[in-house]
Order: sequence, then C-alpha cells, then structure tokens
Amino acid sequence: MKHGKKYIETAKLVDRTVLYEPADAIALVKKVAPAKFDETVEVHIRTGCDGRHAEQQIRGAVVLPNGTGKMVRVLVFAKGAKLDEAEAAGADFVGGEELIPKIQHEGWLEFDKVIATPDMMGVVGRLGKVLGPKGLMPNPKAGTVTMDVTKAIKEIKAGKIEYRLDKTNIVHVPLGKVSFTEEALQENFNALMDAILKARPSAVKGQYLRSITLTSTMGPGVKVNVAKF
Repeated sequence: MKHGKKYIETAKLVDRTVLYEPADAIALVKKVAPAKFDETVEVHIRTGCDGRHAEQQIRGAVVLPNGTGKMVRVLVFAKGAKLDEAEAAGADFVGGEELIPKIQHEGWLEFDKVIATPDMMGVVGRLGKVLGPKGLMPNPKAGTVTMDVTKAIKEIKAGKIEYRLDKTNIVHVPLGKVSFTEEALQENFNALMDAILKARPSAVKGQYLRSITLTSTMGPGVKVNVAKF
C-alpha cells in the first residue's frame, strides 16, 4: 500500500519497537492523525481465541461513556404499539414486512443499526444474506433483539458499539474522534477494555490478548502495552 507524504512524515513520530501505555498511545494517535477531516480513532485487538469454535467466540456490546462522535441512524422492525414507541424514542426509520423488498431488491441501506422485536425476527431473518455480511443483523447478545426498543435506541444513540471477532480473531471497534479530548478517549478505551476482559471465553487457553493497536482512519498504528490487561 502506497502512503502519501503526510502519512510518511507523521509515521516517523511513532516508534514501531515501543509498546506504549494507553494514555501515551492515545495522545500520539491524536498527534499523528494526518487528514484534514475529523478522523475516527479505532482500536484493533488481536486475541488468542479461535473463532472457529463456538465456545471461543466473543460477541457483545458496550456503551462508550463519551459516544463515538458519529450520528447513528437506527432502523427498528416492530409492529403495533412498538412502532409508535420506537418513533417516540428517536428511531430514524420504523416499519415491518413492507421494508423487506425495499432492502432486498432496491438496495436501501441508509441506516447504521437495526433493532427488532423478537416477534419480528421471522421477517428480519429473510434479510440475513443482505444484513449479515454488513454486520447489521439484529442479535440478542448485542441487545438489538429486544422488546425494550426505547432502551435499545437510546443506548445506540448514546454511543453503544458492538464488538465481535472477525475471521482472523481480531476485534475492530471505533473509539471516538480525533477531536475528542485525551480524557474522553481514555474513558471510552477503559470502558471497552473492561467489556472485552469480561467477555473472555473460559475455553481460551494461554494469552487472551495478543496485541492492541490504536490508529486513526488515515494515520499509522500505535501499539499498546497489553501487559496490564
């Protein structure tokens, strides 16, 4: 991958041989973000899990105390009174079966999160091939299959993020924006790491967290010392 002049200049400020303490890593990521726009700060956590085994999967959600800095568009699948409840709670889109062809055939995907009441999962299941690969499928573990749509919407709007292992056993999540203060990013990082540590599958043997890298959207990666975790 070819990098621009600005990236190469900022990358020189990162010592690849050093494992930084979280606070130092956050400060450095903010300093070396090269883009003119407000980049997202991301965390990439390599685990010792083997996601091919169900008992070593990691999946859940955590509310970041300072949010992600991103406006999240929420779609709710529900019926009856729950539709009105979802609208009142601030859902951007609400509906039922009539949305299936719009998503399936017209490619409508102008939403970032999908919530469904349990009685709608038979309908939403038909969208598995579309929503699944995009990580949009509602899931009880992530709190997006629920009768309490008000709580689910408010948490997502407040900065709730989902985490799960990818095929290479790495968790990738947004932590906030470069414009956030170091303290705000640190609080979000602490909340995330608490959740990841609690989610450790009992079947995992040996080292659970292999490496943690912080980076901005366009910036170089900064390695975090995992010893304290």
